[in-house]
Amino acid sequence: MENLKNITPVEDFNWDAYENGEAVTSMSHEDLEKAYDGTLNKVNDREVVDGTVIAMNKREVVVNIGYKSDGIIPLNEFRYNPELKVGDTVEVYIENQEDKKGQLILSHKKARATRSWDRVNAALENEEIIKGYIKCRTKGGMIVDVFGIEAFLPGSQIDVKPIRDYDVFVGKTMEFKVVKINQEFKNVVVSHKALIEAELEQQKKEIIGKLEKGQVLEGTVKNITSYGVFIDLGGVDGLIHITDLSWGRVSDPKEVVELDQKLNVVILDFDDEKKRIALGLKQLTPHPWDALDADLKVGDKVNGKVVVMADYGAFIEIAPGVEGLIHVSEMSWSQHLRSAQDFMKVGDEVEAVILTLDRDERKMSLGIKQLKQDPWETIEEKYPVGSKHTAKVRNFTNFGVFVEIEEGVDGLIHISDLSWTKKVKHPSEFTQIGADIEVQVLEIDKENRRLSLGHKQLEENPWDVFETVFTVGSVHEGTIIEMLDKGAVVALPYGVEGFATPKHLVKEDGSQAQLDEKLSFKVIEFNKDAKRIILSHSRIFEDAAKAEERAEKKAASNAKKTTKREDAPAIQNQAASTTLGDIDALAALKEQLENKKK
Repeated sequence: MENLKNITPVEDFNWDAYENGEAVTSMSHEDLEKAYDGTLNKVNDREVVDGTVIAMNKREVVVNIGYKSDGIIPLNEFRYNPELKVGDTVEVYIENQEDKKGQLILSHKKARATRSWDRVNAALENEEIIKGYIKCRTKGGMIVDVFGIEAFLPGSQIDVKPIRDYDVFVGKTMEFKVVKINQEFKNVVVSHKALIEAELEQQKKEIIGKLEKGQVLEGTVKNITSYGVFIDLGGVDGLIHITDLSWGRVSDPKEVVELDQKLNVVILDFDDEKKRIALGLKQLTPHPWDALDADLKVGDKVNGKVVVMADYGAFIEIAPGVEGLIHVSEMSWSQHLRSAQDFMKVGDEVEAVILTLDRDERKMSLGIKQLKQDPWETIEEKYPVGSKHTAKVRNFTNFGVFVEIEEGVDGLIHISDLSWTKKVKHPSEFTQIGADIEVQVLEIDKENRRLSLGHKQLEENPWDVFETVFTVGSVHEGTIIEMLDKGAVVALPYGVEGFATPKHLVKEDGSQAQLDEKLSFKVIEFNKDAKRIILSHSRIFEDAAKAEERAEKKAASNAKKTTKREDAPAIQNQAASTTLGDIDALAALKEQLENKKK
């Protein structure tokens, strides 16, 4: 004990008297009290002194300060220091030298608080490592008891790696460094991370200095992102890109690794400062292509799963890390440009045939149309010339309609083979994409894998009948349905269309025929092969006038011939007997002819 004074033995101590209960020394009682008091510390209330732990139990700590009695302090005042043991020196605050029971009242908590501000400032100035007790969580971090002061420990300063569960730290005693003090508001900020950063920095330098490409290191999964996994190599972080996690395709890195998992990785690359380190995991296992069945060859059937889709094809994984491409052209015998999505989707299980296999380049092309027979091998048997079928309209061009009779069997209906009577300017006037249409095979082009088809051939050629109806010179009722620069299109009976040039559209009164006008038309030309009928309206009245003129001339000629045949003497003999009635008949005939001319 501090301030303990050794007392010199009393030289004239009377042991006999002591045994008989008599006075044993010549010293007075007062002298003895003084000698006793001299062995104890002099203490004052509200004073901070050091004491020694002399006993402990689950609830209390007994502390001796060299006073005539010991003090008892609750154990929870020492919870920041779970390593407290008998013999440790602790600071205590004397609240009362003697209560009603004669007990010395001490407080460790108040002693710490009295000295805490000075001590925490000294710790900051000297960069001292101090202990603190984490009391509870708070927004953004933790509250730490340091020397009795409530200090703030930011979440980012707990450890060098991100903390996912703060609650595990509550109730722990840890070492800290004071990093910031606000003197005005008496705020203290501490850090545990600062203690280990210096040590990690040294480790980091040692690790970076030894890094080599191809080196295998053990690391811990620190963070998982959509593009890869960050690995802690012991103070140095490296990234395993998602493509280097597995030889197979990985959609989410969490399928392969989990947080805090320890695993071996290989160094693939790093920059000059070795700050960006590329790591690999799949490189530690053999490439799946090297383990591929040696007997696998072109023509073999394989099963796989669609892992990636593109417009031009689908990638099929037949084993982890072994993929083949089915190009869209190998999905169907059809020659129509289509997207691979029309045939399959990601996740589908498919069977395919190996078309090419390059083990050195680790490439494989597959096909699924080869699982079906090529329809063009037996095209003449299934679709002979003259056979009739139902096809689906796939596409239009200005000159016709592309149709598909079955997958892989395409044909063209020329625009002229759509209808016998209707003049089709564009196929969209006749049908529509996706519609069914009846066709007849006209010609087979096996080399170019295309059929020439017709639609109108399914019906009899009405022009054979029209040839007898619309004879040259015949007159028919017609309606002008379209006016063009070169003339007019005229709708005739039986759905037939004819054509009249402008000079044949002049009416009898000299005016021009108009759109939607209904008139009589004379056929002036009929071409069965070209399916052309040329019409004229003006020819009707022009031909009538010419006919009358011809009739008039003929009548006059006949009358003249009759007069010449009679004998001259007879005429002379009869001249005197000519009647008035004969003269009237001739006058009437002349008037009739003149009227016709008009």
